[in-house]
Amino acid sequence: MEIDVRHAPAFAAARCTLRPGERVRAEAGAMMATSAGVGVEAQMQGGLMRSLKRSMLGGESLFVTTYTAPPEGGWVDVAAHLPGDLVVRRVTPERPLNLSRGSYICSEGGVEIDTRWGGFRTLAGGEGGFLVHASGSGMVVVSCYGALDTIALGAGETVVLDSGHMVAYEDGVQMTARRVAGTMASLKSGEGLVFEFTGPGEVIAQSRNPSALITWLTEVLPFTRQ
Repeated sequence: MEIDVRHAPAFAAARCTLRPGERVRAEAGAMMATSAGVGVEAQMQGGLMRSLKRSMLGGESLFVTTYTAPPEGGWVDVAAHLPGDLVVRRVTPERPLNLSRGSYICSEGGVEIDTRWGGFRTLAGGEGGFLVHASGSGMVVVSCYGALDTIALGAGETVVLDSGHMVAYEDGVQMTARRVAGTMASLKSGEGLVFEFTGPGEVIAQSRNPSALITWLTEVLPFTRQ
C-alpha cells in the first residue's frame, strides 16, 4: 500500500493506493472517497469484547471499516473530523505506537489496533487512562488538530508537553504526568497538567488543543431552552 498525504497541513487528506486484493482498515467515518469497485465491509475487529474495549475505553468506534481493492486495484481517501494535519508512521513488532484518543485514522492489514492501559498518569492528563495501541507490522495514518510536530528524543533526553497537545509516542518512550506549577501559579498561567517524555524515541504533538476548542465553544454558544 502506498499513502500520499495531500492538502497538508491545514486540511490534510490521505490517499491509500491499494494493489489488487489489498486491504486497508479505517476508523468509522474516516472515509472521504474511494475509486470504483472498492469493497466496503464494517465489522468488529477482534470480536465483540475487544471491539467494546476499544470503543468504550479507547474512544474509537465500535466498528472498523475494511476496504478491499478490486482485481484492477484502487484507492481510498481518508480524512479527520477536525481541521489539521496527518502523519504516516510505520509500526513494527519492535516499535509499536501509542495514540491519544481520536487520533487513529487508518492502517494496513498487518497492523493490530487495541486499547492499552496507559496508567493513572494518562487519566490525570485527560486521556481517560487508556491509549490506542498500534502494533504488528505496517503503516498507520494518525491525525491531529492543527499542525503536527515530531520530536525525536535521544536516550535520556526529556521534553515537557501540555497534555492536550499529545498525539502519539513510541513504546520505548517513558511518560509521566505532573502539574506544571502550584495551584495558584497554574491558575495565573492558564496551564495545568503536562506530560514529561523521556527518550529514546519519537513523540508526536499537535499545535492545537481539542479540549480548548470544546471549552471555547461551550462559552460562546448560546444556551438552548427545551
